[in-house]
Amino acid sequence: MKRISFSFLLIFPLSISFCCGENTQKKPVKMGIDILVGDHTILKGKNIGLITNQTGTDSKLRSSIDVISNLPDVKLVAVFGPEHGLKGGKMGSIEGGEIKDIKVFSLYGRTRRPTPEMLEGIDVLVFDIQDIGSRSYTYISTMRYCMEEAAKNNILFVVLDRPNPLGGFLIDGPLLDKNFESFVGSVPVPYVHGMTIGEIALFLNKELNINCNLTVIKMDGWKREMLWEDTGLLWTPTSPHIPEQDSSFFYPVTGILGELGIASVGVGYTLPFKSVGAPWIDAEEITEYLNRKKLPGVLFQPFHFTPFYGLYKDKECNGFRIIITDRKNYRPVATGYHIIEALLNLYPERFNFSVVSPSNIDMFDKVNGSDIYGKQFQKGVRADEIVNSYQPALKEFIEKRKKYLLYE
Repeated sequence: MKRISFSFLLIFPLSISFCCGENTQKKPVKMGIDILVGDHTILKGKNIGLITNQTGTDSKLRSSIDVISNLPDVKLVAVFGPEHGLKGGKMGSIEGGEIKDIKVFSLYGRTRRPTPEMLEGIDVLVFDIQDIGSRSYTYISTMRYCMEEAAKNNILFVVLDRPNPLGGFLIDGPLLDKNFESFVGSVPVPYVHGMTIGEIALFLNKELNINCNLTVIKMDGWKREMLWEDTGLLWTPTSPHIPEQDSSFFYPVTGILGELGIASVGVGYTLPFKSVGAPWIDAEEITEYLNRKKLPGVLFQPFHFTPFYGLYKDKECNGFRIIITDRKNYRPVATGYHIIEALLNLYPERFNFSVVSPSNIDMFDKVNGSDIYGKQFQKGVRADEIVNSYQPALKEFIEKRKKYLLYE
């Protein structure tokens, strides 16, 4: 079969760490796509629809589109792109079309589920996208919707498993209230769930009664204790604001806060989700306030920055930079709630829910998975009380998820 090159999909520069062990491991983890190359029996003689984007690569950074296109006795007939597009550089949806006789469909914007017309002639849907371990990141919602459509159309659904960059033990944040289910919260798990994309698929299939014909192709060599730098794998940015391998650790700290649209969380600057600021914040004051809390695994440094776009574009923002000192013990969502509390207490005239637009409140509630937490903040409930309130639900989830875990 003639080789088809899709190297153009890797449009971002790779972020490679030389100090954290990423390149020192002799035997990198084998992802689902790597295992598939060794044995693709499940796809032989089939027409394949592939749900992927720029993160869909094997351990040698060969595009999964390339890899599957060139498997013997396999025909790739359609590719589906999630939020940010097939190439990963867009803020919105992608356009449809064709690449070398392969149809391309967008699953973001007006059409978030593959339609019967899109699925016509497809025998197997393959999902190969790198997730970042937070519920509001929409790739797991796209997977759920595709699983549901696969079930309706009697199509085999195959998930090529990938590491959770946060590891398999970090679990934090409230669970999703079904009444607040949305595209940024469609999976009934904590905000940070500690599961791989394959484990999430197994969880969804059973817990939501999707009951599609599901196969997860497991990784080889991945352990729950592994963070991304322990895998020996190279990082590809998963979206415009998750450029580096450690970005996944900051997204759940400030992503929820960012939905309020009052303080910048570094989106629009060179440190997305890693800094918080506004023109009206006193950098020294808020940094001292937060460091006095002695939150586990995290420190705060006074910081000043000027966003290039977005909130406070071209205005100097004062605030702090977040420094994670112990990735295995810090609690990202809890840390984010303490930051919200600090802003409410120190700058009540500038930072309060009465100045937030209804659409921002709606999104804040959706990413939280409930409106309870916003209402608690408005009533002056302390962050540690809010964090304590969802601990019993986390314990129940930890027990429930055990039957879906694929790795020790």
